[in-house]
Amino acid sequence: MSSVLRPPSSGQDPLLAARYRPISSHLAITPPVSVVIPAMNEAENLPYVFKSLPDWIHEVVLVDGNSTDGTVDVARSLRPGVKVVAQQGRGKGDALITGFEACTGDIIVMVDADGSADGGEIVSYVSALVSGADFAKGSRFANGGGTDDMTLVRRLGNWALCTVVNRKFGARYTDLCYGYNAFWRHCLDKIDLDCTGFEVETLMNIRVVKAGLKVQEIPSHEYLRIHGTSNLRAVRDGLRVLRVILKERSNRRELRRQERRSPLLDTVRGEVS
Repeated sequence: MSSVLRPPSSGQDPLLAARYRPISSHLAITPPVSVVIPAMNEAENLPYVFKSLPDWIHEVVLVDGNSTDGTVDVARSLRPGVKVVAQQGRGKGDALITGFEACTGDIIVMVDADGSADGGEIVSYVSALVSGADFAKGSRFANGGGTDDMTLVRRLGNWALCTVVNRKFGARYTDLCYGYNAFWRHCLDKIDLDCTGFEVETLMNIRVVKAGLKVQEIPSHEYLRIHGTSNLRAVRDGLRVLRVILKERSNRRELRRQERRSPLLDTVRGEVS
């Protein structure tokens, strides 16, 4: 893909060179990268999260869910150029959708604000995208990944739900319920996100497959939340994820029925007969 470029040499046009963003010693890119961080009362964790972000990213979009602990002030002190967006609704899905709409980059990266994700891994996600993938999906269970923050119940639940999605939608995922992902901005037009809760990650994973987008899994290590308590509830959120899977499966069947009953097919059949 033309987005993969060698770092410019000193003899090149300085205006052209300014467009390049070196992301490693052997790779430079031109697409601007936006990082979306949904946060609610994560002031203590933001120093760790922001410190891990690469300095070559284009912008950080912090979606604040009505924090009362100074999250916004901390974010602005750490990164004066941060774009802060106030969340009007509720839920992680709503926060992410709000953040995506505010992004100006060609590539969008989703990162949690609890310190569980290593921002240094973003280079692997972006490298996959500029090399041809549409959607770079983090996986704690791909070779090289791992997790410090998953109980046996959550692990089994994730495996079961992942197995269902693979069988019902023809995916080949090793991880389903993980929020560290990256994608080209144009993918949003094809997956049309419309849910507000933690299940948004599963919905994205299903719809990129249904849309025929090229997905590449990226090994990722999930660390323990540094401060605070997670709002995740294994049983409650697991049931919400299951409902999303069943709904998307039902919608897929209905779409097939509509395709069979399309006027164009009826016209063709009439001409043939």
